Amino acid sequence: MPVAHAVIAHARSSAGGRCALRSPERSRTYRALAADVAAGAEFLRATGTVVGDVVAISLPDPVDLLTALLAIDLAGATPLVCDHTWSRAQRAEVLRTIAPAGFVEVPLPRGSAGDALAPLSGPAASSLPDDVAPPEPSVSALAWAGFSSGSTGRPRAVVRTRDSWAGSFPAAARLTGTRSEDTVLVPGPLASSLYCFAAVHTLSTGACVQLATGAAAITTALATSDVVHLVPSALEPILDAIEAGAPSRLRTAVVGGASLPADVRERAARAGVGVVTYYGAVELSFVAIDTDGTGLRPFPGVEVEVRELPGATLGEVWVRSPWVAQGYLARATGPFRREGEWATVGDLAELPTPSHPDTPLVLRGRGDGAILTGGATVVPEDVEVVLRAIPGVEDVVVVGTPHRRLGAVVTAVVQCADRPGLRAHLERVARASLSAAQRPRRWYGVRELPRTPSGKAARGAISEALLSGGPAYEALR
Repeated sequence: MPVAHAVIAHARSSAGGRCALRSPERSRTYRALAADVAAGAEFLRATGTVVGDVVAISLPDPVDLLTALLAIDLAGATPLVCDHTWSRAQRAEVLRTIAPAGFVEVPLPRGSAGDALAPLSGPAASSLPDDVAPPEPSVSALAWAGFSSGSTGRPRAVVRTRDSWAGSFPAAARLTGTRSEDTVLVPGPLASSLYCFAAVHTLSTGACVQLATGAAAITTALATSDVVHLVPSALEPILDAIEAGAPSRLRTAVVGGASLPADVRERAARAGVGVVTYYGAVELSFVAIDTDGTGLRPFPGVEVEVRELPGATLGEVWVRSPWVAQGYLARATGPFRREGEWATVGDLAELPTPSHPDTPLVLRGRGDGAILTGGATVVPEDVEVVLRAIPGVEDVVVVGTPHRRLGAVVTAVVQCADRPGLRAHLERVARASLSAAQRPRRWYGVRELPRTPSGKAARGAISEALLSGGPAYEALR
């Protein structure tokens, strides 16, 4: 997946003076970035990194992290991107299991091309890797590893071949409209595969990666960004900023993860922002994409089957795709399963009707997140979409909590400000819009839901907090 060779090719072309990476603190042209990558790869080789090694990276600065990722790629090793916010104990435990051959936790040595955006000339040009020309790696070589816990479970390291992501780059560029002259805003942590893919895909096209985190930096970046990659919960604050008058040249928002409410897509259209949504998983990469609001259709090169489950009204999503990951490092177990050429992570979807087999894919949540209550199966997303539309509800996560007689009961954790009477209103809407099994029996309120590095609500952390009986959430009144 990493694209060190593409970065070097851009650096040697007429695009070499173009901005490759920009953060609020600094920027790098393609020539400067290529020089840094070459210097980093030389350092790694000199300190023992060999082709095929797995090298972990944990760096807080995203420019340093991307440079290290590309340097490891150029050295022929496999970068493993860690979450730098992990505690030392958590990081040590995760890496103890994987046992990477190397670990980068301080920035690698930089080249001598400098930070200037002017064309590179003179002695600095010698820092370009003209004499560093390793053979192009095989498309089947391992090229990237990153952690996936989704919204549940302990992080597992997913490893991908070079072609399982890089092969999808042309289709991704075409469907999102990303061009070499664009600036692509990446407003989240690179430990998330969604944001890491966005950054690396941008570099492959020769466009500029705009790195920004935090509301103020993201709002400022809108004025110089053409495309943004993000999760659904991050789109509405951007639309709020545009509607409030923030300068913006955004043309396209590429949204991965959960479903996007229709009213948010309409708001984006009024703001002049086209929306492309897609469904995928770290293990599966792209599965389906919706470029015009008419529903999810298989991503180019992907076949999708929704297989009926015994005794259920929903089916399990299976894919046959060249973009599927190799698997988990260290023989870890997880939701990723294979049957011959087909693979799944257990996501649920509506079964297509025999008379309309080509209808859009309608997702209904992860199979292992379903709530079994009194003999009924409740898909949390079905409840969440109803509750999320209620004024005063900023976000909501629905989980199952143990019940002696029913096995589990539907429990809602609502992100909201203090609002008298909100619970009563929620219960009225639930009675009017949900079946008896779907209605939450327990309600909790919280000012801010815990989230995964990609910005998704951390369903597993929420379930664990409720099971522990701690003071994390107060009963909603």
